[in-house]
Amino acid sequence: MIAFVEGIVEEISLDHVVFNINGIGYRVFVTGTTSYSLQAGNRERLYTQQHVREDAIILYGFKTKEERELFVKLQNVSGIGPKAALTIVGAAPIQELAAAIQSERVEFLKKLPGIGQKTAQRLIIELKDKLEDLAISGSGEFFAQRGAPAAQADHELFEALLSLGYNEKEAHGAVRVLTQDLEAGQPLELLIKKALRLLATK
Repeated sequence: MIAFVEGIVEEISLDHVVFNINGIGYRVFVTGTTSYSLQAGNRERLYTQQHVREDAIILYGFKTKEERELFVKLQNVSGIGPKAALTIVGAAPIQELAAAIQSERVEFLKKLPGIGQKTAQRLIIELKDKLEDLAISGSGEFFAQRGAPAAQADHELFEALLSLGYNEKEAHGAVRVLTQDLEAGQPLELLIKKALRLLATK
């Protein structure tokens, strides 16, 4: 089992990145949020989960161990495979997903890509008592120690991007990349301009 990959980011697409590790290119499938957080030419690490099919060996990569843990647990739910699990992980911060499942917020879960009433109910039934650590820890490195002012700024930028027609993955990706600017208390208008320039390059 490949636990993580670390190397130079060679290529970036919305759903995958290619790592150059000692001259070998490893394709790793990622969420849109993770894709936006990486820069070609940088040395990066992703925590990975390996999926073996009859015709392929596939790597899924995550910025944090918590995201990978949620990805694995989601696949224990009937009807959710690796692609669906990856989409769910990338749709919202994992502490929000864990809290929604624990508090049985069906309407929130139904807004996730590919999740209907029955699947939302299965998520609650099968995972409600298995996400305590994720609900507490949040999404690890990115959301650790996020105070109220920073969280409010995150939300305002996220909502502004949604109102401009970007989807949740794109908005979350931009928010993550602009973490330092958000924590510095930059004006919302300036943050939106930076986010638009960032999204225009993807």
